[in-house]
Amino acid sequence: MSADPTPTPQSPPAGPPPPGKPSRGSLRVRDMLMCLAVLLVVVAVGGGVRSCSFAPGGPTIDSGTAPTIDAPAELADFARASEFPLRVPAVPQGWRSNSTDRSPVQDGGTAVRVGYLAPDGRYLRLVQSDGAEESVVASEAGGPLAGTGVTDAAGLRWVTYQKDGGEPFRVATAPDDPQVRWLITGSGTDADFAALAQATVAGQLLPAGAEQN
Repeated sequence: MSADPTPTPQSPPAGPPPPGKPSRGSLRVRDMLMCLAVLLVVVAVGGGVRSCSFAPGGPTIDSGTAPTIDAPAELADFARASEFPLRVPAVPQGWRSNSTDRSPVQDGGTAVRVGYLAPDGRYLRLVQSDGAEESVVASEAGGPLAGTGVTDAAGLRWVTYQKDGGEPFRVATAPDDPQVRWLITGSGTDADFAALAQATVAGQLLPAGAEQN
């Protein structure tokens, strides 16, 4: 008997298996991450942070999002418990207060603070204190600073303390009480500083709490 000449068919070589379908759990995680990325882009493009902008002269605050504080009323309350007189600055038209605060000064004394926004959104802070000049500066600046010069404004001599590239801290002694220091700092211009200094000198004098009784 002769062999069957018909060749036996060969199976094709096995190739790589088809890729498996991702699990439903991994798809959900991937979709959530993609949605989060899209949301972050929308927030960034749409201006999600609008309260503060930067300019060559320093940062400005969006006055439309900042709160408004009744500074005269707040200062009157502080004066009732104060051991030194306070001033209510007669700020120019268009200025407004957005913060007040009262806290101890390192090495003794108390600081009463009022934050103001100039019409262009630049921020300035007035500090009234019975603490020593160097202590008031250190408390406001977060550490001691060296004096860098003297500026005359509103009839007073203001000593300037400043780090390189930082905001100036200008300090003067109140004209009616040699124990009271006034400090002005912030991102305002020199003209803004002079305006707040003049407003403080011309402002209403509030006697210390013990003198009001």
